[in-house]
Amino acid sequence: MIATGVIGSAPAQAAVAKPTITAKGGFVMNNGTGKSLYTKAADTRRSTGSTTKIMTALVVLSQSNLNLNSKVTVQKAYSDYIVDNNFASNAKLIVGDKVTVRQLLYGLMLPSGCDAAYALADKFGTGSTRAARVKSFISKMNAKAKSLGLKNTRFDSFDGIGKGNNYSTPRDLTKLASAAMKNSTFKTVVKTKSYTAKTITKSGATRTMSPWTNTNPLLGSYSGTIGVKTGSGPESKFCLVFAATRNGKTVIGTVLASSTIDNRAVDAKKLLNYSWKV
Repeated sequence: MIATGVIGSAPAQAAVAKPTITAKGGFVMNNGTGKSLYTKAADTRRSTGSTTKIMTALVVLSQSNLNLNSKVTVQKAYSDYIVDNNFASNAKLIVGDKVTVRQLLYGLMLPSGCDAAYALADKFGTGSTRAARVKSFISKMNAKAKSLGLKNTRFDSFDGIGKGNNYSTPRDLTKLASAAMKNSTFKTVVKTKSYTAKTITKSGATRTMSPWTNTNPLLGSYSGTIGVKTGSGPESKFCLVFAATRNGKTVIGTVLASSTIDNRAVDAKKLLNYSWKV
């Protein structure tokens, strides 16, 4: 039997149109291969808002001999901080209550609690004063950024309420999220839509907190979403670091400085839809 040669090649796949987004910066990658799927000003430094809290969580989860069930007593300084920052997003932690590190991570990532971020920085920083501990925690955030090769990332806060020197890029934030998603606790937290914490009051009673709802608009509205974190602010506008899995393919991406809270979700969905096709 004589083998026949290939008579014709397969028809070329039609090019997929690159989406237009309102965000000033965007980046998406295939998490399995690290391949870039979409870029828009991907290496331009911008304010990150509460997407900063991805690093806050990762620094906590990177501690050696971490006990997620260890308890932290909520200090008045944490609630004062919320008030001093125009009632920043918070987990409504109650002064004197004892909460676990695990609960603080949910309070950090779901309602984007700046009080939870402060509590974690105070707990996992080193120093004899709260200010010293917070400063050391932020140093750990920058050391972790350096170790991950995030050359265009800098933190001057534990929660994204920066003082002029808190920035990253779509590419760096996507790489950060990819690193964080390797941690099983982080992955579980950021895909959770709602979480109800039971804390211990000053008197030793159990307090059932109001449920914390995840601010990620893609959870429950976009099939396959597995994370990650929203961000917003006067400087940062509307940001979203997102991740989704379909048919065994996981993509992670970031949009920075979207024009509105609704466009943030629209931009992310456009990039995800595009990513499945390329």
